Amino acid sequence: MGQVREVDAAEITRAVRELCMEINYKVPEDMAAAIRRAREKEESPIGRQILDLLIRNQELAAQGEYPYCQDTGYTVVFIDVGQDVHIVGADLTDAINEGVRSGYRDAYLRASIVADPVFERRNTGDNTPAFIHTRIVPGDQIRIQVDAKGGGSENKGRHAMLKPSDGLEGVKSFVLRTVAEAGPDACPPGIIGVGIGGNFEYAAILAKRALMRKVGQPHPDPRVAELEAELFEKCNALGIGPQSLGGTQTVLAVHVETMATHIASLPVAVNIECHAHRTGTRVI
Repeated sequence: MGQVREVDAAEITRAVRELCMEINYKVPEDMAAAIRRAREKEESPIGRQILDLLIRNQELAAQGEYPYCQDTGYTVVFIDVGQDVHIVGADLTDAINEGVRSGYRDAYLRASIVADPVFERRNTGDNTPAFIHTRIVPGDQIRIQVDAKGGGSENKGRHAMLKPSDGLEGVKSFVLRTVAEAGPDACPPGIIGVGIGGNFEYAAILAKRALMRKVGQPHPDPRVAELEAELFEKCNALGIGPQSLGGTQTVLAVHVETMATHIASLPVAVNIECHAHRTGTRVI
């Protein structure tokens, strides 16, 4: 039996706290580079003007430690826990939520989570609970990825249980229709996360996890990478443009993740990330 490594839950809290603060102030470099590339390619004058404003907003947020966007998001946490790790000192979920609580409080970030979705909709006051996806993986490390996911773009996500006979063309049509219908509400240009396969709920998790990939990094399967490239071109050919005011740069990347599925099923989910793509990673 291999040696078990103990990790104090306080380390997880500290990492989550730091990530919540940093990502809301500073857009990741891969996203900033994607915006700059879009500025070079944009054919619409007003589109170029909007992208210039986004670039300036990134600079101001990072320099002054101001939130890049007033919607500081749902806190989505993907955490991979090595099977040779023993977490001590607190419950894992509690440790993550304490990190979110202290990060949002100490950085004066907007609390956007309501405890009751239907009746009272009372704000929890500290942006908790986080939305946590945990995997047990080989090794003795903990990998934490945090996404401050804006509500506007999240609201434009869509899910479909297609028929297998709909095939690849059905998948493409669903993705393009979702992007077209999102229009200005998803604050383009952004990233399109697509989950294909799995079952009802797993397709949506695949789509969200796709957003955590480095912006524009192609899928290792060449067939999926080809699909990503085709959807990227077709989404931009919609002409929606930056902030939906027309242009050639509606999306910055399309990321597709796939998984095995049932012989009778073809689940597809689309999760859109706006230009405020705020993610970060820590390894403990």
